[in-house]
Amino acid sequence: MSAETSKTSNESPVEVKAPRGVGVMAGAMFLMATSSIGPGFLTQTSVFTVQMGAAFAFAILLSIIVDISIQLNVWRVLCVSGMRANELGNTVLPGLGWFLAILVFIGGVVFNIGNIAGSGLGLNAMLGIDARIGSVIAAAIAIFIFLSKRAGVALDRIVAALGAIMILLMLYVAIVSQPPVGEALKNTIMPEHIDFFVITTLIGGTVGGYITFAGAHRLIDSGMTGPEHLKDITTTSVTGVIITGIMRVLLFLAVLGVASTGVALSKDNTAADAFFQAAGEFGLRAFGVVLFAAGLSSVIGASYTSISFVTTQKVAPRTRSFLTVGFIVACTILFILLNSAPQKLLIFAGAFNGIILPIAFAMIMWVAFRRRDLLGGVKQPAFLLVIGLIALVLEIYIGVNSIAGIMKLWA
Repeated sequence: MSAETSKTSNESPVEVKAPRGVGVMAGAMFLMATSSIGPGFLTQTSVFTVQMGAAFAFAILLSIIVDISIQLNVWRVLCVSGMRANELGNTVLPGLGWFLAILVFIGGVVFNIGNIAGSGLGLNAMLGIDARIGSVIAAAIAIFIFLSKRAGVALDRIVAALGAIMILLMLYVAIVSQPPVGEALKNTIMPEHIDFFVITTLIGGTVGGYITFAGAHRLIDSGMTGPEHLKDITTTSVTGVIITGIMRVLLFLAVLGVASTGVALSKDNTAADAFFQAAGEFGLRAFGVVLFAAGLSSVIGASYTSISFVTTQKVAPRTRSFLTVGFIVACTILFILLNSAPQKLLIFAGAFNGIILPIAFAMIMWVAFRRRDLLGGVKQPAFLLVIGLIALVLEIYIGVNSIAGIMKLWA
């Protein structure tokens, strides 16, 4: 029996045979990116573009800079140590990892309800199917993927294909909407106004909660760990954030182009209305494809990562698969029972994860600074430590603002 087929502790719960090299990097990169580009991502970007106009460009730039600094530190620390975030937390301070796991799991549930809801809305826009029925169909597809014995390899290819489709469709709509690019570029550097709640929500929705660890946990479960893989780890983490940033910019420009004409976009489904106004019936169907793809890939990412936090690498892959399926089923039932407005729920999820991030990232920075013994003696570059500390201070500040924002949102 080969080393790959006999290994159980380092395999993904959706894998029987872990791929290697480029396949592992692509899988981790797109798992993180497509988890970020979920229904909440589409909803938040569309709503805030309408609210802030071209000034939203500055919030996007700042969130991308913070995201890169966070992901670089998180991926390097976790993947070099070879431990998931919950395992590393318990090593640093007994019980810390499980406390973090509870927070991430709760955030994962909230996000997954929104992801399932968004998938249903996507099928509704694409095919006219009732949103609740569409949500159940999306959940069933995700369950099938996790129960498949060859799902690991297929999943890497599927999330990459879904990511490419979303970007191409978004690029088309961004072009036909004819956005005021010059005004957007000006506001990127000199914003007309700044909204810290918006920035908090963007960061929380892009690297908050489970999303921060999705790709890193994927690499760890695939066995790509240790100082010898440091270059690949760094490249994969940055590329994933760049893909997410490209998608955010394209969606921003698409919605900005429509909003700048004075058209009053629907408050219930802002992104869908923007696509329709920009490209007619084709635009609406294209939005359905994008939203469904984003929702399905995010359901997969949220479920996989949430379960990885409440288990260890010693748990059998098949057991983790069944737990993941149970997680998806529970979230689907909660969505059906709650009958909550998806747009409001998705924005709440991003803000909630903005609270989780400072706690998790503080642990990562402590290991980077003080526990090099857990990193095989690897020293973080000075610039990563500096920008990491700046990001941590910003996270603490906006985390406090997240609490106020959540209270205001549900008042």
